[in-house]
Amino acid sequence: MIIKSSTSLRNDYTSISALAHEKQEPIYITKNGEGDLVVMSIEAF
Repeated sequence: MIIKSSTSLRNDYTSISALAHEKQEPIYITKNGEGDLVVMSIEAF
């Protein structure tokens, strides 16, 4: 399971996108320490 903060997504979208494509699994995004979103590559979707 890959977990990243919303700040990571906002500040470093390129590496989060690359990670999603590389790992082919969902990335869980947290906001204020709580689960908020799930991001995945279009191929994994």
